[in-house]
Amino acid sequence: MYLANTGRPDAPPRPHGARRRVPATVIALGAVSLVTDVSSEMVTAVLPLYLVLGLGLSPLQFGFLDGVFNGATALVRLLGGRLADRGGRHKRVAGAGYLLSALSRLGLLLAGGATAGIAASLAADRLGKGVRTAPRDALISLSGPPESLGRAFGVHRAMDTTGALLGPLAAFAVLWATADAYDAVFAVSFCTGVLGVLLLVLYVPSAAPAPRLRPRPLQHAALRDPAFRRILYAASLLGAATIGDSFLYLLLQRGLDLPPALFPLLPLGAAAGYLLLAVPAGRIADRVGRRLPFLAGHAALLGAYAVLSLPVAWPAVAAVLALLAVFYASTDGVLMALAGPLLPAHRRAGGLAVLQTGQALARLLGAAGFGAAWTFWGQEPALWAAALTLAGALAAAWRILPAAAPALDTPEAP
Repeated sequence: MYLANTGRPDAPPRPHGARRRVPATVIALGAVSLVTDVSSEMVTAVLPLYLVLGLGLSPLQFGFLDGVFNGATALVRLLGGRLADRGGRHKRVAGAGYLLSALSRLGLLLAGGATAGIAASLAADRLGKGVRTAPRDALISLSGPPESLGRAFGVHRAMDTTGALLGPLAAFAVLWATADAYDAVFAVSFCTGVLGVLLLVLYVPSAAPAPRLRPRPLQHAALRDPAFRRILYAASLLGAATIGDSFLYLLLQRGLDLPPALFPLLPLGAAAGYLLLAVPAGRIADRVGRRLPFLAGHAALLGAYAVLSLPVAWPAVAAVLALLAVFYASTDGVLMALAGPLLPAHRRAGGLAVLQTGQALARLLGAAGFGAAWTFWGQEPALWAAALTLAGALAAAWRILPAAAPALDTPEAP
């Protein structure tokens, strides 16, 4: 016989007993992401200095390269998700993405200052990141029961953020020890990236264990499911109302006239808060439902806009960074946990890739729109316009997001 799942996928029952434990696959993928983020953030931390100060590229040239490749990452996610769903090759496709990113550090080391080589290395890094993201998240969502996905994604994101915090510190330690030898940073980053690939090969299973499920008929693609479409629309709408962290940090820097040397500390502050809040936010989402925390996270971002609209003082820095941390902890992994159970296992990576791509492209549009508004209207009117846009998007998302929907798959009783 089959047991119907009458609960809400965004508010599943609380787990009991052993089901409280985070699956080993999630821990292994978290370790891979931690090591890989140390590798990638080592390069990210020094790349602007290396390209602009070391090689003499103009900020416009660097911005163009970085913007084009970041935009391409969103589109490559679709390819990675589609390839992973063919035959359940999630680990293989994710591994290819991690390996490509690791090899990109070797490319920077061998480029020798040649612009074409540097551009190719940056492209390889972004392609690797785009290819691996959806298969990795699909592995996480398939590794345990749906009712604990919020906590699983929270643990993974916390480990991932730990790597993002350690990467810049490692880069500056290498620069200090080698008297500003950028090649040494690229070499250490490459070795660290290879270690991440080895961890994936050795400790992540080829196929995530999944419960026996009975698929609901006539649901062969993600976009054919009404509940998933509503999540995609809401996430894209809210993404288009997001102006981007860099603008928020720039507003803080201008409001307080911070020295440029202190500017890199702002993202580290937000990342530290995200690290502390990721797991608690995931556990709360598992208990109360994922729709409300996802919306509350965007309300926190709206609060950050409101703080920046006031005269900026030092307490505003702590408030904005704390609100940004709440925003990411309540939205990043929570969105994947909300959408994952609506997707059949054989379409999980492709469906998550569609969701991630839609959100990423919408955020690019939002950042570009805010930049244009700032240029033509000025800082304060642009910020008010962004706040009003986000408030309207929140009201619309409240109506769009499914409050209760039947799960796509129902467990099969033995």
